[in-house]
Amino acid sequence: MSSSPATIQAVTVYCAASEQIDPAYLTAAFDLGVAVAQKGWTLIYGGNRVGCMLRVADGARSVGGRVVGITPQLFVDRGYHDTAANELIVTSDMRRRKHLLEERADAFIALPGGLGTYEELFEQLVNRQLQYHAKPLVAFNISGYFNPLRAMIQHGVRLKFIKPASEHLVQYADTVDAAIHLVEQPVLPTAPFSHELAGGH
Repeated sequence: MSSSPATIQAVTVYCAASEQIDPAYLTAAFDLGVAVAQKGWTLIYGGNRVGCMLRVADGARSVGGRVVGITPQLFVDRGYHDTAANELIVTSDMRRRKHLLEERADAFIALPGGLGTYEELFEQLVNRQLQYHAKPLVAFNISGYFNPLRAMIQHGVRLKFIKPASEHLVQYADTVDAAIHLVEQPVLPTAPFSHELAGGH
């Protein structure tokens, strides 16, 4: 298992590409990008110039932050890629993209998003549980967006499909400042992994 980084240098932000969402989410994405850059951290993100992806990158750029976009060739072919990124990595497929979004990061923040964002959040949650990494994982809970997700995980714990310790591997922040604060906190060790039938994984 990788150890928790002594200092954060780069943060991957998972977020939506939709332009149809409430403007409050777009504003929060921009503000998060500003905050990440002001900490001196590199912003790693999905590399497309739409929705919250564009806003978080623009936020970081607005204060001189470094932005690294990682996007598959599919979205480059469709003209969605962020040509203003300091570094744009184009992958052959989504699997390679997700691998690099994980590999390049010292911490993860998930903004509200769609199915792809949920997939990325759950992948890192499971990787934390299985001790493939020990990086901070934060859900930026704008307007309570992740409350149903949190309740679903708690429901799984109550019914013993999910180990109780796993509930705390993702932390929730209601504000930009709280999200940044959680990224900076030491990561608590996970319980030793076992293949017991009870408790799920």
